[in-house]
Amino acid sequence: MTAQPDIRITHETQWSDDAATLLQQISDQAVRLRGRFLLALSGGSTPQRLYRTLTQSEWKQRMDWRHTAFLFGDERCVPPDHTESNYAMAQAALFQPLGIGPDHIYRMKGEDQNPSSAARAYEETVRMVTKCPPPAIPQLDLVCLGLGEDGHTASLFPGTAALQDQTHLVAVGRAPKGVTLRLTLTLGVINRASVILFLVTGSTKARMVRRVLEPQSTADRQLPAALVKPDQGRLIWLLDQPAGSELTSIRR
Repeated sequence: MTAQPDIRITHETQWSDDAATLLQQISDQAVRLRGRFLLALSGGSTPQRLYRTLTQSEWKQRMDWRHTAFLFGDERCVPPDHTESNYAMAQAALFQPLGIGPDHIYRMKGEDQNPSSAARAYEETVRMVTKCPPPAIPQLDLVCLGLGEDGHTASLFPGTAALQDQTHLVAVGRAPKGVTLRLTLTLGVINRASVILFLVTGSTKARMVRRVLEPQSTADRQLPAALVKPDQGRLIWLLDQPAGSELTSIRR
């Protein structure tokens, strides 16, 4: 039986520090148990808030990144310096301010002219970093995810082939708008993670949060974010109060 999600709702002003504290706890445990921390980052404005918090002086002193390998949950098929690139955002908001060296960073090469080749190459990268040969599925320590207003997460969009891919670790995703072509981790590797952490803020996400966490229909249960169900790991939703405002089962 899939474990119930751990739903945490915090005040908007406290959310970033709570997210950073949680990340530190997961990192410390991974390093203590396995000597390294395998972290898959998410793009978007909400994770960016966390990244900027981690670069503040308090957190610079508290976090030890020497044992961390930074992977990515998804990427748009754009060059690494493009304004829509998840890597470019993480580079500006996290890696550069912290002085993270390139030997710790494993980005998806969205600029590849053949997205399918880029997906295969990143699958090889994930296997290399995790030392996990096929057909086994690697276990990342933490996968950070966001939530789209259409229920997508990473670049797994409703009704797309990537959502159904049970063969690969990385697939080509297709978004309905914006930069259409994406690279994305598949549900197989996401659900294998030790910890999956949804980072969601803002009232515009409240309705979708309720649909995913308190589904009322088959359509709700088939939303990409609702299909994130860890095989054995922990599933945590860290919400600010506006994002969790429509949940009925949470005592406030």
